[in-house]
Amino acid sequence: MHSTPATFDQMREGSLIQYGALPYRLRRPGVVDYLVVTSRGTGRWILPKGGLVKGKTAAQSAAQEALEEAGVRGRLHGEPIGVYRTTKQRPRPISVTVLLFALQVEEMLERWPEQGQRIRKWASLAELNELLTDDGAAQLIAKFDRIMRIDISGQSTRN
Repeated sequence: MHSTPATFDQMREGSLIQYGALPYRLRRPGVVDYLVVTSRGTGRWILPKGGLVKGKTAAQSAAQEALEEAGVRGRLHGEPIGVYRTTKQRPRPISVTVLLFALQVEEMLERWPEQGQRIRKWASLAELNELLTDDGAAQLIAKFDRIMRIDISGQSTRN
């Protein structure tokens, strides 16, 4: 991670602030896949996220995390899709507030900075619900998925 300890450990309301990316691709019209990675500490499936990178905006920091942790580049949505809370297992558990930005993947690198430390996996929304342990992240992704399916088809996909 390229963020410095001073910016990474920003605290607001007793919570660490991080900036996350939701990497996604359109597999076919109306079908969206999402990219998750394993955490370095516990090996659980997570979204790429990290602290504010010096000289970058929140959105640019999220894109940087996607590059470093998942080895992807793409078109970043400028506005966050939402905020969720999680817990980071450091020497002691710490509450983390994550501002999440969608990133439409345009390039998957064969080599990336944290390649030897993480596994990446494409998953459907249904698979993601089984993989992710962060309920807040899963709820945001479900909301985003509904919006994407409506945008792609031009009409609601709800029954």
